[in-house]
Amino acid sequence: MKRPPPAPHRTPPPQSRWRRWWRLLLLALMGGSLLVTLTIAGTIAFYSHLARQYDLSKLGEMPERTVVLDAQGEMLGRMHGENRIVVPLSQVSPFFVKALLAREDSRFYDHGGIDYVGVARATVRNIKDRRVVQGASTITMQLARNSYPDLNDRSFHRKMLEMMLARRIEGYWTKDQILEHYVNRIFFGTNLYGIQRASQVYFGKHASQLNLSEAALIAGIIRSPVRFSPFRNFDGALKERDDVLKRMVATKVITTEEELAARYADIALHAQPAFQSQGGYALDAVRRDLDRVLEDHEIEDGGLIVYTTLSQELQTLAEQSVEKRLAVVEKLPGYKHPTKAAFDATWDGTQEVASTPYLQGAVTILDNATGGILALVGGRDYRQSKYNRATQGQRQIGSTVKPFVYATAIASGFLPGTFIDDAPIQPGEIEGAGAGWSPQNSDGKFTGQQTLTYGLVQSRNTMTIRVGNYAGLDRVLNLLGDAGIGSSAERTPQIFIGNLGGTPRDLTSAFSIFPNDGIRRRPFLIDKVTDKAGNILYSTSLLEADVVSPGVAHLMRRILGQVMDRGTAASVRSEHKFKEPAGGKTGTTNDYKDAWFAGYTDRVTCAVWVGLDKPQTIVDQGYGSRLAIPIWADVVKKAVELGYIPAGPRVEPPLAAVQLCHLSSQLATPACAASGTAYDEKLPYDLIPQGNCGAHQGVIAAPQYEDQPRGRSPGLLNRIRGWFR
Repeated sequence: MKRPPPAPHRTPPPQSRWRRWWRLLLLALMGGSLLVTLTIAGTIAFYSHLARQYDLSKLGEMPERTVVLDAQGEMLGRMHGENRIVVPLSQVSPFFVKALLAREDSRFYDHGGIDYVGVARATVRNIKDRRVVQGASTITMQLARNSYPDLNDRSFHRKMLEMMLARRIEGYWTKDQILEHYVNRIFFGTNLYGIQRASQVYFGKHASQLNLSEAALIAGIIRSPVRFSPFRNFDGALKERDDVLKRMVATKVITTEEELAARYADIALHAQPAFQSQGGYALDAVRRDLDRVLEDHEIEDGGLIVYTTLSQELQTLAEQSVEKRLAVVEKLPGYKHPTKAAFDATWDGTQEVASTPYLQGAVTILDNATGGILALVGGRDYRQSKYNRATQGQRQIGSTVKPFVYATAIASGFLPGTFIDDAPIQPGEIEGAGAGWSPQNSDGKFTGQQTLTYGLVQSRNTMTIRVGNYAGLDRVLNLLGDAGIGSSAERTPQIFIGNLGGTPRDLTSAFSIFPNDGIRRRPFLIDKVTDKAGNILYSTSLLEADVVSPGVAHLMRRILGQVMDRGTAASVRSEHKFKEPAGGKTGTTNDYKDAWFAGYTDRVTCAVWVGLDKPQTIVDQGYGSRLAIPIWADVVKKAVELGYIPAGPRVEPPLAAVQLCHLSSQLATPACAASGTAYDEKLPYDLIPQGNCGAHQGVIAAPQYEDQPRGRSPGLLNRIRGWFR
């Protein structure tokens, strides 16, 4: 049987082949589309998940400078943190808001964080120019990038995360809130953040006061604030302003007439420094204290509120008084040093000097009740010298040490009427002194035996040395240490007349023991520190210590009051007409190199120093009474005027009338009266001697009259010394 021939091979028609290829292509396209869709969905899901890890509630928390307030709540200055002042959107010029939106995101109120029209436009433009010339970041995306430091690179990862974060932000905050956060975060150049500081630095005005031309200029420099800073590149800044104005016309937020007027408007730059003067020496001291009471991480971001004890009015007056009074000294006959006016004429306005050649001064005044410092002046010009002489200037304190020597003696048994010899110091008389050490009195005279009160009121060196020697050097050093001065003093009897260093701040605190009934309260500047939410980060507790007894403080007030009434500080009453109950002590070091006055009222204590940074004679006869008291009187009178006065009369300790012996400081006997050494006194009960005088038992001496010279025999001194040993 014959096989049929095989069927001839048929080639598929062309139409069938194309159909198969189209099917395969369609499947590939569908698969690719699905893959792209899944990839996009996965990418969006992944970056949405990453975006959810950011805490959007903290978006409005921006580092800004720490605010320092005085005791009345008035702002003294700012420090630390970024140079930013956060303002609500309602306090920003509407011109700036319109200029910002026209320049950065004209569809801000229409999109949900991502401007897809802007993305398409930027893509076409970049393809056309074959390089990236236009971005598509919305204000919300820029806010996300500016708010979180890890979004600062230029990677695809950052861009995707930024976009997803922008969508979350749009759902969490309102449009106006987003805009408010953004205008406060804008970087305007080195150490300059936010529209408020930019407005202040460039135009010297609040952000709400910007006109159209100014607003457009600031909006124009946002993309390159360093390159187009009007201080560096004024023409470039004007070009950017004009571009912004054109955009505002194109987006129909201003008219052509408004654009033309703004373009030809005068731009008046006020060239304020990015960091204003920060309160000078007082704020510098606050800054140093803040560094001590808080950790670095609590300080560095700023944004804190520091409540101080300072009085802005008193601070201003103290600064003015230092300048005014020292300018007068520079005009005295015989003053040979450069004046501040002459230095100002040659100063370039920027160069700080290690030590100034002109006369300097320093002041500290504190509230006795708390220890809070009310004013602090560390020099005449903080711009020229940051050296704070009120807190850092260790200078010999001269005769201002003498009240502490006498207080030690009274605590050891001496009394205001005790006789002390005002005679030349004899070789070997003073324990620990060199063989040839014999200091003189400032007037070069010796007055014989005088009362302890006389020795302090008239600031007699020889009497003070003997008082200190009788009381004991170690006791004097201990009392000085408790009062807050002389911690590093060398153990030498020269301390009795002021050979030790101290600062005005330390001396002020030390002198406050006398009006405070013997109590020293720690001096401080910072009352408390809070964050912006009001949470207290630090609060100062009052620390105090007993230095002398209330009875000793009472007698010292009695004596130091006489220093002002008829002693070395009498000009406080006679010349400066200060009438309040007060006491104090002048101080002048050898060759008139330092002039001091430290004094108090019942409410405040103040110390003033005058001198040159490199110790040298200020002027002949440059006593503390002549150079320092005028400043003290100005400052303390202002404190009284501001209400720093006691709430009522001082309550003194109970006193008892007794009869004492000038020689022994014990209760007088008939023999003391017969010898003319008995006197009447009123003493606090804790200081009344417990024994009777033994110096005159069985001895009836002839009475001594005022015109009869008193003896200076070594035997008399030895009897007094032996009694107290």
